[in-house]
Order: sequence, then structure tokens, then C-alpha cells
Amino acid sequence: MELRRIGTLEVSVVGLGCNNFGWRIGKEASRETIAAALDSGVNFLDTADSYDKGTSEEFIGEALGDRRKDIVLATKFASKMGEGKEGAAPAYIHEACEASLRRLKTDHIDLYQLHKPDPKTPIGDTLAALDELVKAGKVREIGCSNFSVEQLREAEAAVKAGAARFVSVQNDYSLFHREPEAGVLDECVRTGVGFIPYFPLANGLLSGKYRKGQPLPENSRAKDAWGPKLFTEENLDVVEKLIAYAESRGHTLLELATAWLAAQPAVASVISGAKTPEQARANATAANWKLTPAEASEIGSLAG
Repeated sequence: MELRRIGTLEVSVVGLGCNNFGWRIGKEASRETIAAALDSGVNFLDTADSYDKGTSEEFIGEALGDRRKDIVLATKFASKMGEGKEGAAPAYIHEACEASLRRLKTDHIDLYQLHKPDPKTPIGDTLAALDELVKAGKVREIGCSNFSVEQLREAEAAVKAGAARFVSVQNDYSLFHREPEAGVLDECVRTGVGFIPYFPLANGLLSGKYRKGQPLPENSRAKDAWGPKLFTEENLDVVEKLIAYAESRGHTLLELATAWLAAQPAVASVISGAKTPEQARANATAANWKLTPAEASEIGSLAG
């Protein structure tokens, strides 16, 4: 699989998003899904301490074993973990990191990410604490998530000489969610920050499971509260156009959605979630379709 850089790290162009572990699948299913992803060439695993309050990290730590050395392991902090346990204050960062290291059964985190901005803590204080973790060898690189252009620039300006800086930003981005195109992607290209899109399949809308005029699959996430806002007739019309485009070229909608993201200059790795080994394998091979700039532009236009 193609490798791309996030700071000093080399990551597979398709990563495994581990947000399903614990919440939606158990320990054995998580282990099998991880193994299938690794066997398919994925070397980048992304989780967060808040995913089922640490369960995702625990499942990963138990599953990796000797394969840890071959993995670029990313996790996040700052989302609520319990009463008084959230945010990006320096003392809490150290506490959260130690807890993640224990759950992941590792002595270092390759990419440690601020899950969301913390308006209560100056970004300079957060960066200083993260730099301490890097200098202590507990973290290799640092990143952020859900940051705007303005917040990225504020963080860059707060970095002291020789200290660690954010080398990645992880935001919601797909053919149905184009907000990063309003400036964040260009900022990443300008500064050399790797962009990591999450929700690449738009909560399943781009998975190929949802077709116009057909009933929603059993146990579909489209039946959640946000479903009616996303799974609209208008959006399903777009899905049908994208499916036709992909199939006319011998590919699936899943491959189109992933390949389109991988074709964006700022993108380092497409984080794809999976609940089964079959899904992990399909995600891993999706980026084998290499789009030309003209094809990527055409697909973007089809989606609006």
C-alpha cells in the first residue's frame, strides 16, 4: 500500500478508524478486524481515549501484541472521559497520556492528537505540555482535530523555537461534507500539515449500501436521529450518479469515495472505520484506484 508522511511518520494511505471498537463490536471482532486491516497493508490505526471510555484503546492494546512495532498508532485526548476528566490543560494532558499508554499496552504513542479545541486553555499551554511528552519519548508527533484555519494559525504562532508543532489535522471531510475546502486544505498544503479526513463515507451514505427507492438495511445507522437529514432524496440522487460513474469504470462507490479523498493534495491518510474483517479488507484496497486530477474534479462536480 502507498505510504505518505505525517511529520516523521510514514502512514498507509488508508488507515483503520477504531471508533467502532467497544461501542459496536466486541473484543474478538475488534481483534479480527485489526488483523484483517494489517494483513491488507494498513499500518495506521486511529482511536481516541473517549471511544467507549477507553475500551477501544484496551481492545487495540490486547490485539496488537508483537505487531505493535510495525504500527503507527494514533490516539486522541480532550473529549469527556468522566467527571472533571476532559480538556487540554497541561496537568490533564499528562494524566490522559499515561492512561492511554496503559490501555494501549505501549511505551509511546506515535501521533497524539488534541480531539477538539479547548477554549478554556491557551493553545500555547497545551503545546508546551505536548512538547514535554515528545521530549520524554512518550509521544513521537502531535496533531489536532476539528480545527479551523484560524485555530491552526493560532497554534502555529504559539510554537516555541525547537518545540513540537501540530503535524496533522483530522477533520470531517467527504464528498458530502466539503467544509475543509473553504481554507483548511490550502492551509495544510502551505504549512506541510497532513490532513486526515474522518467520516470519509459520510456516515455510510457513500458505502454503497443505500440506494434510492430501496428500504434502509436492518440496524442501519441511517435510522439514528441524524439520519433523515443526511439520507434525503436529493443526496440519494447524487449517490446514484456517483455509483454510475464508478461502475462505468469498473469500481464501487466505496472505492470512488476513498480514491477521491486520496487524490486531494493535502490528504495523508483516509481513516475508514470497520466492524468486520471484510469491511477492513475492502477499505484497504479502495485506494488502489488512482484518480487523475481531471477525474477527481469531475467526481467533485457530480457531488456538488
